[in-house]
Amino acid sequence: MKWREIKMMLVIGYGNELRGDDAVGPRVAAAVNEWNLDGVIAQVVPQLTPELAEPISHAQLAVFVDAAAAPSAEEVQITRLDPSASSDLNTHLGDPRALLALSRAVYGRCPTAWLITIPTLGFDFGAPLSARADRGVRTALTAIKELSRPPAGAKPMPP
Repeated sequence: MKWREIKMMLVIGYGNELRGDDAVGPRVAAAVNEWNLDGVIAQVVPQLTPELAEPISHAQLAVFVDAAAAPSAEEVQITRLDPSASSDLNTHLGDPRALLALSRAVYGRCPTAWLITIPTLGFDFGAPLSARADRGVRTALTAIKELSRPPAGAKPMPP
């Protein structure tokens, strides 16, 4: 599918799938892809890079999903994102707000965006997801399903 055909919602799950709980973002995005929902596209990436600005610019709604290295946190956090004041993107850390700003600066468009952070416990190579991270994945999927439902009376995005 060409990015120009993106419909209403873009989910970007990012993290290292080989490092235990850091795989939560990719796991969520992969599960969203399996739903095959009209108007919803998900992308699994190891990190946020400037190339994502183009598909983001075509979305009506962007949802970023990442691990939160927060041993004391228990709850999934869902935060509304605004573009940062600068479109400088650190390609290693990948701030989604900078990516939104880059989308606006280069393509003239920035969608409504949310960040879902899932509390995690460990990032050991080859480790499975912890029970906390697994619960967080399920919670994130429920939240994305809710976000994917168009508001009553909403018109579809024009081609």
